Amino acid sequence: MIIKTKILLGLVIFSFYNVLNAQVRTTYTFEKGWKFTREDNTESFQPGYNDTKWQSVIVPHDWAIYGPFGIDNDKQITAISQDGQKEAMEHAGRTGGLPFVGVGWYRLQFEAPSFTKGKRATLIFDGAMSHARVYVNGQEAGYWPYGYNSFYLDVTPYLKEGAPNILAVRLENQPESSRWYPGAGLYRNVHLVVTEDVHIPTWGTQLTTPVVKDDYAKVNLKTKLVVPTDKNFDKYRIVTDLLDKNGKVVATNEKQGTRFDDNTFSQELIVTSPALWSPETPNLYQANFKVYEGDVLKDEYSTTFGIRTIEIIPDKGFYLNGKRTVFKGVCNHHDLGPLGAAVNDAAIRRQIRILKDMGCNAIRTSHNMPAPELIKACDEMGIMVMAETFDEWKATKVANGYHHVFDEWVEKDLTNLICHYRNNPSVVMWCIGNEVPEQWQGGTGAKMSLFLQDICHREDPTRPVTQGMDAPDAVVNNNMAAVMDVPGFNYRPHKYQENYKKLPQQIILGSETASTVSTRGIYKFPVTRQWMKKYDDHQSSSYDVESCSWSNLPEDDFIQHEDLPYCIGEFVWTGFDYMGEPTPYYTDWPSHSSLFGIIDLAGLPKDRYYLYRSHWNKEEETLHILPHWNWEGREGEVTPVFVYTNYPSAELFINGKSQGKRTKDLSVTIDNSADSVSIMNLKRQNRYRLMWMDTKYEPGTVKVVAYDKNGKAVAEKEIHTAGKPDHIELIADRNRIEADGKDLSFVTVKVVDKEGNLCPTASHEITFKVKGVGTYRAGANGNAASLESFQNPKMKVFNGMMTAIVSSTEQSGKIILEATGKGLKKGILNLESVSENVK
Repeated sequence: MIIKTKILLGLVIFSFYNVLNAQVRTTYTFEKGWKFTREDNTESFQPGYNDTKWQSVIVPHDWAIYGPFGIDNDKQITAISQDGQKEAMEHAGRTGGLPFVGVGWYRLQFEAPSFTKGKRATLIFDGAMSHARVYVNGQEAGYWPYGYNSFYLDVTPYLKEGAPNILAVRLENQPESSRWYPGAGLYRNVHLVVTEDVHIPTWGTQLTTPVVKDDYAKVNLKTKLVVPTDKNFDKYRIVTDLLDKNGKVVATNEKQGTRFDDNTFSQELIVTSPALWSPETPNLYQANFKVYEGDVLKDEYSTTFGIRTIEIIPDKGFYLNGKRTVFKGVCNHHDLGPLGAAVNDAAIRRQIRILKDMGCNAIRTSHNMPAPELIKACDEMGIMVMAETFDEWKATKVANGYHHVFDEWVEKDLTNLICHYRNNPSVVMWCIGNEVPEQWQGGTGAKMSLFLQDICHREDPTRPVTQGMDAPDAVVNNNMAAVMDVPGFNYRPHKYQENYKKLPQQIILGSETASTVSTRGIYKFPVTRQWMKKYDDHQSSSYDVESCSWSNLPEDDFIQHEDLPYCIGEFVWTGFDYMGEPTPYYTDWPSHSSLFGIIDLAGLPKDRYYLYRSHWNKEEETLHILPHWNWEGREGEVTPVFVYTNYPSAELFINGKSQGKRTKDLSVTIDNSADSVSIMNLKRQNRYRLMWMDTKYEPGTVKVVAYDKNGKAVAEKEIHTAGKPDHIELIADRNRIEADGKDLSFVTVKVVDKEGNLCPTASHEITFKVKGVGTYRAGANGNAASLESFQNPKMKVFNGMMTAIVSSTEQSGKIILEATGKGLKKGILNLESVSENVK
């Protein structure tokens, strides 16, 4: 069971951590008690070093998210060739404008009471950014350069029994080592696992389900065992129980080791009437392992898994549990907006809830290894995962990128990822790279692709392997695409049909699509198709008609994946806005975060969210009107109105006067909408959007009435011209949170008029105060050019809205959030912090 533990180390300092107790295995998760500094003192690893003046922090910790923003933070002078840049230019906000470059030291004093003579100790880092050098009691225990990967170290020789220990970690982020904001520090969890000398190693189990029928499933298990050199494997036996979601044992098996087993137990168990895992029904099982030497228990270990099948059939697509399944996916970077890279379970689960409501069923972890919390949440909530690895191989994309360590570390990194997540049912595909320059290096790209894919197959023969390639002509001609299990293409959907004819796999994956740019609540006139369009306010139009030079609009992907049976789906760039890559504002500080997201940096859906929802989520009604209807000074001017809906047609009214009925044009095809005139006239959009291009603005009410396929009016919606800003409205994503000091409530903050209509041009500064057993954690408004501090409990709303984040403490009770702004009535929100899990 998980219990809170507070251990006095014989000093004034206390160390707090979670500890998972078992008879033979103990896991400590180190959270509190850490000391941190940005000073790089070469003596910082010594046990007796005086760290009393260092900052006290809680891990996970991202040192850079606290800012301040600055134009010189990792300013890169470069030409991004894949974006078509021919000459080097200044990229001030390419990596977010936050101070992640440099050195950081962490120190922790701890005891491990369960560590006694004959025990083994393993230190596990879920992620440390980056070039981690780990010291235990003054001795270097290990080094791991790649900041996104999980790794573990045997620290048995360095630990002290029954005495305080000192853990020190030096991290260093080099300039020009990333293309986006990577975060900094011990941004994921750190664990210590104490076991017997005979034990199941980290990620030492592998479960597969080779046969799945309606009435039974075969579960094959391979369990490694670490055995001291003076003992034999045939002295040990394993007892394995499989439990369903209710904790009921549904299968059991006992196996005695033999000297022919290479220290690995192989078992086969039968589960009758299996409950399958899918995005719609994320059923999970648990395998509990007990290892005995005679009748003496030596180890206990648990692995969560799911029963499901995956298959890719040429010309037909991707099949999950025998059912054709199309990827309705998004690419997401790892940062959590105003929380930075520091992993947080509540923030991850909020993102997944928002995505699933949109109809999303998959996430690509672009362009790096995911956090364990993300994979666990995807398992439990029902999201398929393309687990990605690298943005760079041996050829250079950034000056201090992964190419420096590729030769020595790529197999280690890839093996760690696969062994870590190969039992998770949500992971359905491995991705070995993204837009690597080897695409243009003749046969080199194909050979290296095979090398990496073979590692994936060696460690996990059950999942297909892909990569994101953005040079379709090159990779088709040099066979780099042909050698992959699944050829993944980034952008250029107009090449799909041509590529399909040349590829032996006879399938196409849109591994990265769209890259449409927009800003929540910003609309530009006239409404015309634009590429790389820039404005004085550093924003992009939410009419969803603007993209980058290499990219396209959502409908250019919709039509391919809907009409071509060999297309297995897409991963949109991106689900959420992220820090860094402020395209098209490469050189235009203070732009420092992306505009690609379907959802903004504050977690607030843009208009585009409802376009995807109307196409992906057929189970729920979508009826969304844009733009807002506060256009003082535009009276009588053409102000187009778009409606995103899953209904086939709708009629628009402005102040009661019909503007006509529109019906989605299903006669539009891939071929008859691909010419330049059709593109400029938004012909393809007519199949998926309802557009009134000639409506004129007059204050009042915009109403839409939607009709089903039989012409029956089935839904309606109105938006109104908002009056004078009157008060602050606060809406929590969850009103009850867990009193664990980590859980979060995300509060949508709106400036509204007396009738409760959003004031869409409001920019009031809002001040927040938290009373009771909670704290103010952070805030964000979705403005990609705002330099306001995320942590300061004061921020301007952007286009009438922002998000405030309230954290629990370790006390149960009431939390009150107050929000005030000049000229506005106060907003008050009551929350509750409780002792039980309320995910």
